[in-house]
Amino acid sequence: QVQLVESGGGLVQAGESLRLSCAVSRSIFSFNFVGWYRQAPGKQRELVAVITSGGTTNYADSLKARFTISRNNAENTVFLQMNSLKPEDTAVYYCHAKSNAGDYWGQGTQVTVSS
Repeated sequence: QVQLVESGGGLVQAGESLRLSCAVSRSIFSFNFVGWYRQAPGKQRELVAVITSGGTTNYADSLKARFTISRNNAENTVFLQMNSLKPEDTAVYYCHAKSNAGDYWGQGTQVTVSS
């Protein structure tokens, strides 16, 4: 059973930063990629950033200037550094992992940015 556990969400003011963590229950190299999605109220879930097993990163165009995805291989953890946060970044942020066996999701962590 694969488990993804997110942490690091919270309430911040516009312009501040947050770092989200996703702890994966097995080697992150066993997945094609691990990434972050977000879902704001009344909107569809959207891609934020992913990192492949080879280390290639991909971002939503509108976020690449402010967000950075990284990983700690030894701890099977993927991070999302979010800088210069805006109220429109308010959403539930989900960790996602994809392998040949299927897709896996975390329970989500709430990020709220006040103006």
